Amino acid sequence: MIAIMGPTGSGKSELAETLAVRLDAVLVNADAFQVYRWLDIGTNKPEDKGLYELIDICEPEEQYGVGEWLRLVEPILKQAWSHNRSVIIVGGTGLYIRALFEGYAEMSGAPDAELRESLMRREADEGLEALVDDLIRLDSDRAARVDLKNPVRVRRALEKVLGGAETIKLDVPNFEKKKFGLLVDREKHVEILQNRLQTMVDKGWIEEVRNLNDLRIPENAPGMRAIGYHTWRKFLSGATTFDEAMAEVLTLTVQYAKRQRTWMRKEPGLVEVEIEPDQADSRKAALATVWSSIVDLSG
Repeated sequence: MIAIMGPTGSGKSELAETLAVRLDAVLVNADAFQVYRWLDIGTNKPEDKGLYELIDICEPEEQYGVGEWLRLVEPILKQAWSHNRSVIIVGGTGLYIRALFEGYAEMSGAPDAELRESLMRREADEGLEALVDDLIRLDSDRAARVDLKNPVRVRRALEKVLGGAETIKLDVPNFEKKKFGLLVDREKHVEILQNRLQTMVDKGWIEEVRNLNDLRIPENAPGMRAIGYHTWRKFLSGATTFDEAMAEVLTLTVQYAKRQRTWMRKEPGLVEVEIEPDQADSRKAALATVWSSIVDLSG
């Protein structure tokens, strides 16, 4: 079982797809937003989505998180194991990969929708302080580990305390495991992301957002948290200019890449692989490095 990690725009998908062909491996998506239908360009879904498991499996309004991902990936892994096939997990959501590879025994599934709605109503009526008081009263240890100024984290903590999420026990085959993290020069990466943003717009990203408006996808839908969608909605409403929107999306993307690099620095057992995604020779060299490590692993 191989994981290909890396900041957005680092060339994860191309590398993973090439490895999958060589190994006849099952490709599994580990991106929190590529699971949502209708959000294609902005989430950088691969050109051939049919190569992957767990892409386009949710409506934008559906809740989806690490617990649900683990629940869905488990039978995929078992089937691959039964057919003596390797699995390649690829995506930018580091929590998913860490939970799977480091063997988190129990993860929360999808929260109870009514409980979540009631907590959001209470926050609106009584303020965040009321939820914080409940969390401290019900589970002071958990409250000490939560950013009590962050409404989302407070609500999620209360959802767990109040029993709104079922428990998932992970049971997967005993694959040999290897995790690779793609490293891109920071200054070069900003240039790559800027060029990619222009390409995404040229491919029709704004039209994609306009279609979501036509479908009446609500602003607070979970899928709409993906970078750029809120910004382009502001542009379409006339609240911002095109240049301002482009600058905002680029800034958000660069900040996201920084968070991904920070996550990777703490990733247990990660094999780091330097790459220049826009250079063919560098991509080939990265593939060779990964392939050599896999060959060593399999003997």
